[in-house]
Amino acid sequence: MGKIKVAKHAPSIDMTPMVDLAFLLVTFFMLTASFRMAEPVVVDPPASHSEKTLPENTVLVTVDNIGRAFFGIGNGEAKIAALDKISKKYNVRFNADQIKKFGGLSSFGVEVKDLPRYLDASEAERLKFQPQKGVPLDSLNNQLKDWITFGATELNAIYMRNKDDATNKNIEFKGEKPRYAIKADGKAKYIYVRDVFKTFTDMKIYTFNLITSMEGGETKAAAPAKH
Repeated sequence: MGKIKVAKHAPSIDMTPMVDLAFLLVTFFMLTASFRMAEPVVVDPPASHSEKTLPENTVLVTVDNIGRAFFGIGNGEAKIAALDKISKKYNVRFNADQIKKFGGLSSFGVEVKDLPRYLDASEAERLKFQPQKGVPLDSLNNQLKDWITFGATELNAIYMRNKDDATNKNIEFKGEKPRYAIKADGKAKYIYVRDVFKTFTDMKIYTFNLITSMEGGETKAAAPAKH
């Protein structure tokens, strides 16, 4: 009796579940992603060969080529908490929408009194915002000092809270204490950067990073400077 030959068919794979999963992932990332706002100023820092990246728990002061100081904190929670303290000290009120926008700013360079109007402006309008003279840091009105103080205080509070939480859970804690950094344009006059140095040293902060750029253009944190 002859053998019955079974017809051979190419195997088929149902791609429908994979396509559904791909669209679900795309939808998830679209709904949960938070877009970073454009920086209010672009600076071209000096180049170096440092390989250290800037951590989130950093208080950053940026100085542009005409000497304006811009303040920023990487940690959004600390940033908003610092804004609350500034609001109380300078008696400037911020609504919920302004507070939310402030949490998304990478940095800013306006006086506290102008900050609500700055936050209400569109992203394009902020680039041309007037007056944008930088955060004041003169001896009679050193708002930069207050921002640094409150920002570092909130970063330290988060650090201690996370450390205690890790201790209670008996797990290894890898957090870092707040750090300070200055990012200055390569064409900025030394006198402008010196004023920022003085603000730090007046607060007894003697160790901070100087931000530079690699030859390829990537921003890095140079070795800490001690003064």
